[in-house]
Amino acid sequence: MEKDFTILGIETTCDETSAALLRADGTLVSNVVHTQIDIHKKYCGVVPELASRAHAVKVAEVVKEALGDNKIDAVAFASGPGLPGGLMVGRIAAEAAAALRNVPVYGVNHLEGHMFACEFDKVEDKFKAVKTLEFPLITLIVSGGHTELWHVKNYGQYKILGRTRDDAAGEAFDKVSKLLGLGYPGGPPVSREALNGNPAAIKFPRPMMPGTFEFSFSGIKTAVSYYLRDHKDINKADVCAGFQAAVVETLVAKTFEAVKKYKAKNIAVGGGVAANDMLRQMMTARGVEENVKVNFVPRALSADNGAMIALAALRKIMYAGKADANKKINPNMKVKSW
Repeated sequence: MEKDFTILGIETTCDETSAALLRADGTLVSNVVHTQIDIHKKYCGVVPELASRAHAVKVAEVVKEALGDNKIDAVAFASGPGLPGGLMVGRIAAEAAAALRNVPVYGVNHLEGHMFACEFDKVEDKFKAVKTLEFPLITLIVSGGHTELWHVKNYGQYKILGRTRDDAAGEAFDKVSKLLGLGYPGGPPVSREALNGNPAAIKFPRPMMPGTFEFSFSGIKTAVSYYLRDHKDINKADVCAGFQAAVVETLVAKTFEAVKKYKAKNIAVGGGVAANDMLRQMMTARGVEENVKVNFVPRALSADNGAMIALAALRKIMYAGKADANKKINPNMKVKSW
C-alpha cells in the first residue's frame, strides 16, 4: 500500500456527525466533528429520531469540509452498532462519496474504531497513528452506549470477555448527572464536581459480579437515587466523588482480573469515558504496579469520530488483505474476528 493511500472515514452511530481523512502512513489529514449536544441536552439524553434528522442535515457539509481538495482511494463508514437511522445516513453518505470519486466503500465496526484510536498520538501538533498496539492485550471499550472487555490476540483476533448487562458506564454518568441537575452529557460535570468531594464519604456499591467479566452499572445509579431520596442535606461533590469512584474502581478491577487470567502485558482503553481523569490515573498507576502497559486513546479522539473509523478500515485492509465490503448496517453488531 502506498504511503499516500487516503481513506475517508464517516461516523454517524449516535450523536456526532463526523468525517475524517487518514493516510496509510498514519497521518490524520482532517477530522471534522459536528456534535448534537445542544439538540439533546434538554432531554438529558439522545433522542434517536432527532439524532437521525440532525445527521441527515449535517453529513454532506461535514464530509465536504473533511475532503477539501484531497484525493481519496476508499471510503469507510461505521455500519454498527448504533442507532438505525444514524447508521443509514452514514451508509448513504459513504456510498455517495464513493460513487462520486469512483472508489470502493467499506463498512466497519464502530467498537473496533474505539480500540484502534489508541494508536493515535500527537506529533508536531497533529494526530498520527504511530503508537503500535502490542499483542496480546486486554481492551476496555467504555462509552455512553457501550462497556465491553475483550481479549485481543492480534489484529482481527478478538474474544469478547464481558459487556454490561444494563447501563453502560457513560450512561450511568449521564443519569446521575440528571439526578443532580448538573446537565448533559454527564461525564464532564460529574467529574468536575467530584474534584471537590471526598470519594470515601459515601460508599456506593461496586458491582463486581464474581466469576464473570460482565458489568452492571444500573445498581450504582439506583443507589445514588435512593441516597438522594433519603438525605435532605446532600453534598453534591461527595455524591459525585463516591459515584465516580465506584464506577472507576469497578472498571479497573475487572480489567486487571482479565489481565491476570490471560497473562497479558498490555491494555488498550477507548471510548468517551476513557477521557475521565480518575480512570486514567487509576488504570495507569495499577499498570505501573503490575508492569502492564496501558494505552489510552487521546482525549481529543475519545468521543465518536471519523478518524477512528478510517483507521479501523485501514488496519483491516492492511492485516486482513481487504476490508469487509458488506455495506449492510447492523444496529446490534458485535465485535468478531476477521
